[in-house]
Amino acid sequence: MTAASPPPAGRAARLRLRRSLETAARGADLLDRQLHLLREELAGLRRAEASARQEWEEQVRQARTWLLRGLLLGGEDALRTASLVPAAEATVDWAETLGVRRPGRTVTTPGTAAADDAAPGNTALVHARTAYRAALAAGARYGAAAAAVRAVDARAHTTLVRVRALRRHHIPRLRQRLAAVELALEEAEHEDAVRRRWAAQRRVP
Repeated sequence: MTAASPPPAGRAARLRLRRSLETAARGADLLDRQLHLLREELAGLRRAEASARQEWEEQVRQARTWLLRGLLLGGEDALRTASLVPAAEATVDWAETLGVRRPGRTVTTPGTAAADDAAPGNTALVHARTAYRAALAAGARYGAAAAAVRAVDARAHTTLVRVRALRRHHIPRLRQRLAAVELALEEAEHEDAVRRRWAAQRRVP
């Protein structure tokens, strides 16, 4: 284990350390404020995620209910001859919150049934088609909300780690070095004062 190098001495070193300490303290304060804002944003996003998940689960439940009714009315043949949900497309608009890029609003475009696609064999299957389209849109919103939570949560965690590193390690080390430099300066000034008094006493006849 190597011994730690002695702290730099001198007024210039003291000035540099004071400036470094002030900069680190300001940085920690800024990160603290950012972390507070990120946590507030994260709380809102988590509420939105919970709401989106509840909506999605409800839409899926309704869609399954209508599908079961359709199968009971028309049998499996009715399902095989009807396209319940033609191919659809979901797009996501991206947003930025406190410097974090995250998914925002989603837009789901339902697919268009081909001309030769058979129509649903009963009204229940028509409702099932509509319900599955709604479930798809709700699922896209839920997915975007969950991804937004993960993105902001990751930034909040990173910010917390940086704040802790500054306050628990970097700033205390700077304070220790500054204290050592100031002590060395005080001792040097005291020794210089003693030498000046001794020299003045020797000049006295």
